[in-house]
Amino acid sequence: MKHIVVLTGAGMSAESGIKTFRDADGLWEGHDVMQVATPEGFQDNPELVLDFYNQRRRQLLTVNPNAAHYDLASLEKDYKVSIITQNVDDLHERAGSSNVIHLHGELLKVRNVVDELSYFEHQGDIKLGDTCPEGHQLRPHIVWFGEMVPMMETAMEICATADVLIIIGTSMQVYPAASLMHYVPEGIPIFFIDPKPAMNSRGNLTVIPETATKGVKQLLELLKNKN
Repeated sequence: MKHIVVLTGAGMSAESGIKTFRDADGLWEGHDVMQVATPEGFQDNPELVLDFYNQRRRQLLTVNPNAAHYDLASLEKDYKVSIITQNVDDLHERAGSSNVIHLHGELLKVRNVVDELSYFEHQGDIKLGDTCPEGHQLRPHIVWFGEMVPMMETAMEICATADVLIIIGTSMQVYPAASLMHYVPEGIPIFFIDPKPAMNSRGNLTVIPETATKGVKQLLELLKNKN
C-alpha cells in the first residue's frame, strides 16, 4: 500500500470558518502575535493569553470539517495516509483521518507550565489559578514561537517514507515545518494545493491553484487516473 504524506496549514481549515493564523500585518485576530503566541507574552500577561485561546477554543467547537477534510480521510481506503498539520484544530480527526501529527500543538488539549509532555484533553476555558494535580498552572497545549517543536523528529521520519507528498493551504515559509519537504525521497510525486501558490508545476511537482475543497477534489481525480 502506497504511503501518502499530507502537510496541511491554515488554508486547509479556512473554509470551515477558522481564520488563517495571522494576517499580512502580523496580527492574529487583532492581537500582536508576540503578545499571544510567545512564552514571553504569557509571562507578561497570562490572563490575556488564556482569554485569547479560550475564545479560539470556543470558536473551534462551533465549526465543522469541510469537504477537503473528508476527502483526505477517504484516501485511507486505498492508501496508508499520514497527515502532518501546522493547524491546532481537530478537524482532520473529526473528518475521520486516523493518523494525524500536530506540529504546533492542539487547541483542545492543555498542559502545565512545567512539563510540555503532560498534556490532556480539555474543552472548557482555562483560567489563571487552574492547576494540574501537581499544582502547576495550566496553559494551552500550543507550541509558541521560540519553543521546541516536540513532534518535528517524528514528522521527519514520516516524510522519509513517503511515496507521494501533498501540501495543502500552507506557503511552506514557516520553519521548521517548511523544511519537511526536503526529507521526502527524491523524485516522488509532489502535489501543492493553494489558491495563491508561490511556485509553478515542474518535473515531479504538480501545482493546483485552488482552495482546499476544490483542489483536493481535483487531486483525487489525478490520483485515480495515475492508478
